[in-house]
Amino acid sequence: MPAVRYKRHRFPPQIIAHAVWLYFRFPLSLRHVEEMLLERGIVVSYETIRRWGKKFGPDYAHRLRRKQPSRDDIWHLDEVVITIAGKKHWLWRAVDQDGYVLDEIVQARRNTKAAKRLLTRLLKKQGGTPKRMITDKLRSYTAARRQVMPNVEHRSHKGLNNRAENSHVPLRKRERMMHGFRSPGSLQRFVSIFSAVRNLFIPPRAKRSAIQIHLHRLQAIAEWKVVTVGN
Repeated sequence: MPAVRYKRHRFPPQIIAHAVWLYFRFPLSLRHVEEMLLERGIVVSYETIRRWGKKFGPDYAHRLRRKQPSRDDIWHLDEVVITIAGKKHWLWRAVDQDGYVLDEIVQARRNTKAAKRLLTRLLKKQGGTPKRMITDKLRSYTAARRQVMPNVEHRSHKGLNNRAENSHVPLRKRERMMHGFRSPGSLQRFVSIFSAVRNLFIPPRAKRSAIQIHLHRLQAIAEWKVVTVGN
């Protein structure tokens, strides 16, 4: 891909990329990021940081390397309610056996049509079916699976789906820090960037020793710099 364009921005790409990384990687508010940059002698408003995230965040997320799908993958699907302007919305999420976020979609309903939409998007993105699909006991998943991928094994049990349920925790922390989301569109944009950055920095289950985690983080930081700033 061509390099990210920073034309007509008075701050260098390294500072813009670092501010966006801080905001999406850690449970920080925009004002916290503003203060952290100020400590480094960088005077920039939190509103500017917000605009950087909105402008460059999707481009960064699109350029980050994605995990190659496999027929041995196990999909864990779950949905969580998020209240926006007093109205309930549902964030449907799919993760694999390593906790890697495969896809997320904000929908107004918690029914078969919504579950089918998630499965259809997953098949298109992953290019094939998984070895197994695990969900809670919501019947909409069973009905949607019959229509979209009837030959895939489906296990429906709340105790088996902790991986998907645990994947909601980081977003819940950010939701509290941000005092909620303003619209379904803003939530969808945020999670698409947030999860892409998190996927890059969270080591898979196979790499859990201290040295492996350290090396994984160094590799992630190096990739982030290449993607956002270039060599």
